[in-house]
Amino acid sequence: MPRRRNRGLELGVALLLGEIIKVGFDNIPPVTLCTIAGQVSSNVITTEIGAESERPVALALLYLGIINVPWEKWEVCISTESVLKHRDYRRFFFSSFEHADDMHLYYNMISFLVKGRSLERRYGSTNFAFLLFVITVLTNIIYVALGHIFTEALHDTYYMKSCAIGFSGVIFALKVLTSSETPPGREWVQFMWVPTRYAAWAELILIHLLVPNASFIGHLAGILSGLIYTSTPIGTIVDQFISSLTGEPIIHNGSYYESYSFS
Repeated sequence: MPRRRNRGLELGVALLLGEIIKVGFDNIPPVTLCTIAGQVSSNVITTEIGAESERPVALALLYLGIINVPWEKWEVCISTESVLKHRDYRRFFFSSFEHADDMHLYYNMISFLVKGRSLERRYGSTNFAFLLFVITVLTNIIYVALGHIFTEALHDTYYMKSCAIGFSGVIFALKVLTSSETPPGREWVQFMWVPTRYAAWAELILIHLLVPNASFIGHLAGILSGLIYTSTPIGTIVDQFISSLTGEPIIHNGSYYESYSFS
């Protein structure tokens, strides 16, 4: 039975709504907008958001806990133990839609808003929706695998039991995708310029140093997930599979994207 309590409109959600209004709903592609709404509500939304003037109110109400989900956030956090030992496979997806607090949600969604707008416009909304699902599941599979590897290598069960929630890993994967689609250059990361292709790695290290509670393995899993998609034949297989479902090709920037073909 749902136990989630109703919440007030917290600072992070208010800031997020303000940023969305500033960008403009017409400037946010539908899958990106619906994903943010889903993250805010932590629920499957079956009703359509109404007119432009009503959308900010609707998004705010979703977060208030009026529509409850049948779990607490730490019941769907993902860990190697929960998946391999207890076989709780729902965590491969639901863990990415929960956040530790409102500011965690805010920073993740602001980052996703930038990357989602760019990638969805490039790939098309339907393709992006399928790709986002694949990346989410792949990132969490890698997280589970890394937990097992670190546990065996370091003989420390912490990595087996460490439980993570949030969209950060997926955002790191999308950062790799975004970098692969842009010309070589430099990017500002916190307080220094780094080559674009290494920006995700620099951010991984900086966040680990500056935010000790952040999931290093989760962020690393996201980077590896992005690299698997952009730099191995698996990415081409994924593209072909998604295109077969949607009937629309996924077109990458050939100058910067590592592509593979199969005869």
